[in-house]
Amino acid sequence: MIEPVIEVRDLRKSYGDLQAIRGIDFAINRGEVFALLGPNGAGKTTIMEILEGYIQRTSGRVSVLGCDPESSPEDLRSRVGIVLQETGVDLYLKVGEIIRQFSGFYQNPKPLNDILDVTGLREQKDIRIRRLSGGQRRRLDVALGIVGDPELLFLDEPTTGLDPYARRNTWKMIAGLRELGKTILLTTHYMDEAEVLADKIALLNAGIIEAEGTLEELRTYKEATTIRFQLDDALNRMPVEISELANVIGNEVKLETTDPMSSLAILTSWALSKEIELRDLSVKQQSLDEIFIELIEGRETSKEVRLK
Repeated sequence: MIEPVIEVRDLRKSYGDLQAIRGIDFAINRGEVFALLGPNGAGKTTIMEILEGYIQRTSGRVSVLGCDPESSPEDLRSRVGIVLQETGVDLYLKVGEIIRQFSGFYQNPKPLNDILDVTGLREQKDIRIRRLSGGQRRRLDVALGIVGDPELLFLDEPTTGLDPYARRNTWKMIAGLRELGKTILLTTHYMDEAEVLADKIALLNAGIIEAEGTLEELRTYKEATTIRFQLDDALNRMPVEISELANVIGNEVKLETTDPMSSLAILTSWALSKEIELRDLSVKQQSLDEIFIELIEGRETSKEVRLK
């Protein structure tokens, strides 16, 4: 059996009476991108810092690359790359200079040009850090995190504060690191980021993992599919058996169903029999955003009666 790169069992962290992490379990296999997804204050950074060996856990078992980060931090230093939300560097150094400086901390650093290529910073090599854009600064943070060519990379909120274009470029860079076989643990509060980047996602809220799995596995927690269409004078034109199951706002009709094929068959058969056009008909699977809100709040995202 292959040992996970990271394995966490019944992890707990308390600060006095405050329980920041409340008995969580998860495992990350080699080559996976694993996302800890949750709102600010959910405990994402605390978990990351425990795994990095920065802070001590209250109880539970933690294994990172076969080591306990609390008792063996030196064994992990050359095998793990860490990208914090902010990296304190000399802003008057050039990009190439700071990377070379960090390279001196490792016995077998990754070649400078390889780092520049992976992070898309080759054109910024001779530019002073203070002149970089926000997206370029974030890519430099990642560059410094991979100088030692780590097996495992921690990315703490890698795109916070970036504009949409810079976020997309950062996503491409992370995807490139994944293709190189790196195992990546990232924290984020962006649903779309987790959807795009992660092989597995843990939905974290108030120190508890509400759900964990692939995106498809998470969708099985709440399998609702939403059907929408436009219908003039909808309330008066729809038969009772359909109107009772629908949420109608103006001319827009919204139905939620766990069986979209059957639901569409009922709906289209009715429309055909009445020669009615269902304008702007759309069928949409539940998003990760909706799943997350539903799980955290412990209630249905929608209060409509579902079409059976």
